[in-house]
Amino acid sequence: MTTKTIKDVDEKAWLEFKSIAAKKKAKMGKIFEEMVDHYKDKNENFWDNILKGPALLSEKEAAAMLKSVKKIREEYGFRNLQ
Repeated sequence: MTTKTIKDVDEKAWLEFKSIAAKKKAKMGKIFEEMVDHYKDKNENFWDNILKGPALLSEKEAAAMLKSVKKIREEYGFRNLQ
């Protein structure tokens, strides 16, 4: 068994972590692994929803928006969009 340290964990958070492990009657290392897995799953689901979710604009709406943005950029002297 090796001992690891986690920097910048305040006492309140550490006691809560220990309390969670005690309530589940599990070792703190196992609870930590579950937390990491949960965070990883939540993060992947978040990006899947953004990247693979339904489109917010139709192709027609997107083209109209791009046209409007180009016009505004020209009026105010910004560089042209590619």
